Amino acid sequence: MFTDSLVNRPNTVLEQQRVFQSSHSPVYLRTPRARLYLGIYFSIYAVGMAGTAYGIYSLAFSKPMKKD
Repeated sequence: MFTDSLVNRPNTVLEQQRVFQSSHSPVYLRTPRARLYLGIYFSIYAVGMAGTAYGIYSLAFSKPMKKD
């Protein structure tokens, strides 16, 4: 069956637990791709904050509308 590779897997919980508990880095950096995920998250956050700051700036210091 095609589900055997998903269901009948070796139990690696103890190995993963030893890796996580032996590391002295912060919890959010212990997984293998944590730096990648955090880099993507912070870059999207920075772009969003820059866009928000630009929007607030353009609303606060915009040129007044000319009346026709």
